[in-house]
Amino acid sequence: MTDIPGTFRMMHTMIRVRDLEASLDLYTRLLGMTLLRRADFPEGRFTLAFVGYGPEDSNAVVELTHNWEQDKPYDLGTGYGHIALGVHDIHGVCKDLADAGAKIPRPPGPMKHGTTHIAFVDDPDGYKIELIDLDTMG
Repeated sequence: MTDIPGTFRMMHTMIRVRDLEASLDLYTRLLGMTLLRRADFPEGRFTLAFVGYGPEDSNAVVELTHNWEQDKPYDLGTGYGHIALGVHDIHGVCKDLADAGAKIPRPPGPMKHGTTHIAFVDDPDGYKIELIDLDTMG
């Protein structure tokens, strides 16, 4: 194991999605990410799509893995937490997301034991996306 600073770089978080097009719609159209690349692997019967707010060589991104024969929802498990996105005007952002059909199970408000305002959005597979109001971080 190395302890050389700068040796490692965060590259991506991978989540498995059942409906790739619905997931791409949420992450790109509603959350403003860009589809950076997409590749089908017919021999393995899966597709990988990478989305993010900037190029992969300088930004951490989200890898959406779609297994073609997955017809049942994935078990999200108890170890997964969430993806966090910083926003300004969390109330306005959540209203726009809800108006566009996104599920907001935790509306904006102060986090427990703190003053930073947060909210949660569910993606089409039930993965949690935390929105953090950058204007209220203290």
